[in-house]
Amino acid sequence: MMIAGTAIVPAMAGGPPARVGVVTAKAGSFSHEVSLTGDIEAQVQSDISFRVSGRIVERLVDVGDHVTPDQVLARVDGQEQRIALDTANAALASAQAQLQQSEATFQRQKTLITSNATSQSQLDAAQENLSVAQGAVAAATAQVAQAKEQLAYADLRAGVSGTVTSRSAEAGQVVQAGQAVLSIAQDGPRDAVFDVYEALVGTPPGSPDVDITLIADPTVTTTGTVREISPIVDAKKSTIRVKIGLKETPPAMSLGTAVRGHAGLAPQRRVVLPASALFMWQGRPAVWTVTADTSQAEPREVTLDRYTTQSIVLADGVRDGDVVVTRGGQLLRPGQVVETVAEKAP
Repeated sequence: MMIAGTAIVPAMAGGPPARVGVVTAKAGSFSHEVSLTGDIEAQVQSDISFRVSGRIVERLVDVGDHVTPDQVLARVDGQEQRIALDTANAALASAQAQLQQSEATFQRQKTLITSNATSQSQLDAAQENLSVAQGAVAAATAQVAQAKEQLAYADLRAGVSGTVTSRSAEAGQVVQAGQAVLSIAQDGPRDAVFDVYEALVGTPPGSPDVDITLIADPTVTTTGTVREISPIVDAKKSTIRVKIGLKETPPAMSLGTAVRGHAGLAPQRRVVLPASALFMWQGRPAVWTVTADTSQAEPREVTLDRYTTQSIVLADGVRDGDVVVTRGGQLLRPGQVVETVAEKAP
């Protein structure tokens, strides 16, 4: 018969027992070391956009440039905003002229009322017109200030200190207000970002600190702690993005540099066996065990935790004291009597 592609030859009736190497399983504390490659990113990255729509007439920075908060990054054609400012200034001038006329009329009515040359109702009307004119001037002044502000928005300013990491618009392109034009990685704290397999995310680390090493120069090191774990699994790579907030950022760890993160997972109770003990039984991972009273070989399905270079780490299926076949199991069959030879456990 065949088991997972391996020929199983029954022992001849009355023949000698099969001779196999075995180890006695012993559960112990197992700590797995994880080492992953990632890169350095800013903890805060801002998308910069114009507050007004228009056609970009000038772009003054490029990817990789460092910018300051008041620095002009790009400009749009502000013709529409200049026209709006001129219109607002004209409206203000008209309102101011109307206010001067209303003030003169009110003063004249105040003078005439003392000599009973005008009526109280005319004085009240003059005062009302003066108040209306004053309100019109205030409104026109506000319109001018708003128009000046809109014209200033034709210049795109950084607003923060940082490094330009990407651009999504060029000179000559028409952009809408709020449309991202540049991305800026703000100065300040840095993250080491890794794409971690989902199985590792659910395993707590043995220490909150993660060691970070610059790949280009292993002498440059720092430490960090887990700051953010993405709730979304990458559909293409089946990984989860994890951000490690660096406690200190060496100058050599600039944006985009490749780093290696190293951490030890929390110790767990596991059984470690030689890799040669593993085989497939009915499509499932299994090992051969030997019964203590009859010395018969029996297959035992197991749950794998992980592989190492020469060993397998079992999460379930084998208990303390179980005798597991590590050599000579290729030709065994269930219930076969075996002669055991103890071998060195991993």
